[in-house]
Amino acid sequence: MSGLRLIVGLGNPGPEHAQTRHNAGFRFVDALAESAGARWNLESKLFGEVARVDIAGQPVWLLKPATFMNLSGKSITAALRFWKIEPEQMLVAHDELDLAPGIARLKFDGGHGGQNGLRDTIRLLGHGKFHRLRVGIGHPGHKDKVVPWVLGRARGEDDVLIGRAIDDAIDVLPLAASGNFNEATKRLNTAKA
Repeated sequence: MSGLRLIVGLGNPGPEHAQTRHNAGFRFVDALAESAGARWNLESKLFGEVARVDIAGQPVWLLKPATFMNLSGKSITAALRFWKIEPEQMLVAHDELDLAPGIARLKFDGGHGGQNGLRDTIRLLGHGKFHRLRVGIGHPGHKDKVVPWVLGRARGEDDVLIGRAIDDAIDVLPLAASGNFNEATKRLNTAKA
């Protein structure tokens, strides 16, 4: 299996959304760009911001859709077409209600689990055959509280734990970038919360 050529962070654009739980995907690619000293550039034809990094000697594009979360697929499919990248060579990082803060998990294929950025991407691609990085944000306990929860900011220890999960995921990226997803998944999934 070939490695990664594109890593997408899901989130909502604008300063009012910058530190929200829903922007865990943006936080992940921002941390990745920062660790590589990469600069973000607005790419209007891809409806998002892009940066380029080297991971384990592989050039990898980073993308932050500038559309809102529920229209993320527009930016993602434009980038896949423009760079001639197969969906299987893409990793989409997103917030995950079903995982506690401090936990990040890699996964390939599957449904959207109610995540609107994934839902739109799967709708436009016609399938879910791409890699995902699920960054745990925890669940507020009741479905009626989900919207204010994901659009709210993680505080205190939760915020620290989300940052730690992102660091753990960045640590295994060289394996994923070079195509060794099984080992990357195994290491990340056994990382301590």
